Amino acid sequence: MSRIGELGLITAGRLVGMPPVPEIPVGRVVDLAGRGSTYVVDTGPVSSARGGAAPVVFLLHALACTGLLTWYPCLDALRRRYRLVIFDQRGHGQGIRSARFDLDDCADDVAAVADSLDVATFVAAGYSMGSLVAQNVWLRHRDRVDGLVLGASTTHFATTPRRQRTVTTVGARLAAVATRQRRIAVEALDQSVDDRWAWRQFRATTTAEVAAAGSVIARFDSRGWIDDVDVPTAVVVTARDRLIPPARQRELARRIPGATAYEVDAGHAACVLNAQRFRPAMLAATASVTNRIRSTETSPEPL
Repeated sequence: MSRIGELGLITAGRLVGMPPVPEIPVGRVVDLAGRGSTYVVDTGPVSSARGGAAPVVFLLHALACTGLLTWYPCLDALRRRYRLVIFDQRGHGQGIRSARFDLDDCADDVAAVADSLDVATFVAAGYSMGSLVAQNVWLRHRDRVDGLVLGASTTHFATTPRRQRTVTTVGARLAAVATRQRRIAVEALDQSVDDRWAWRQFRATTTAEVAAAGSVIARFDSRGWIDDVDVPTAVVVTARDRLIPPARQRELARRIPGATAYEVDAGHAACVLNAQRFRPAMLAATASVTNRIRSTETSPEPL
């Protein structure tokens, strides 16, 4: 990166701070039989306002992040309403290490984590890369998925070889920026403890691992089956997104029968860097899905 680029990062760091870090729930390393181990946070059962246990929501994280880094700005609000399960996906943070990155494997990992926690069914909520995993979880484990919440999502990335090459390099560039930011932050930024925690989370995934995941994500395509999604779904659209065009996010919402859409006036990193705008949309989207699940569960059987 050029010196001008580094100065840009310094300026951005001064203008856009990470949101305050709340008390982070403590997780543990869980061994998934035959698959490997990953770091899992389970906030535990929550009583529903209507009685009984509140829904279980799996929060699936973005590329180059960890589960906690993607979702920490929403944790306090969501954990009051739902039992949350957050874990590091393979090739990220403390997630499973394997010779290859594959979105089908990621979807199967979600089911394996659910098995390890004795969770029968759940809402799969994903952001960016996590939203692709969530779609795949529905495709591969339909009997486990009660609903979907898809943030900064799409049915596909690349329509041309040139576009595919561009998307593939995004992850590697993000990881390279994070590595340089470590040095720049020490020298030029007046960082808080919160910022240091967040950057440590971001640096927990290597450049090579992010690049490998990025090359797979570039080839993702659910257009052949996304119209068949038959569970309550909500889509959170990042309306200023330069990585995933907002028009494509809205198209995803239109193609899923009955899906609701919630717009956030922010870019692709909204889940963290524009959390004040993202959090209300995420809460509304999740409530939309879980309310429809409850409505279906309490409806009388058709005659």
